[in-house]
Amino acid sequence: MRKLRKSDEVVVITGKDKGRRGTISQVFANGKILVNGVNVVKKHQKPNPTLGVAGGIVDKTMPLEVSNVMLVNPATGKGDRVGFKLLENGDKIRVFKSNGEPVEA
Repeated sequence: MRKLRKSDEVVVITGKDKGRRGTISQVFANGKILVNGVNVVKKHQKPNPTLGVAGGIVDKTMPLEVSNVMLVNPATGKGDRVGFKLLENGDKIRVFKSNGEPVEA
């Protein structure tokens, strides 16, 4: 079980986009995530007529390290650490470290 999942709202805590918020669109196995609207770079793209791709300068979202973001706690509106808790029925859930409330997925 991962601490961060797809469609979680996160805030960037370090780097050029510090303080920006977004939702996770993809989680990679190598410890990186793709956040919508964060870490956008300009890419010079060559045209490919067989695929119908136009050339030029395009905006592309690049992956971030998981350690550079924090999950947003809706109760406080700030970034918060995430832990795990075992329930009595044997289920394992994610909880916020500051107040112990479960993370709604």
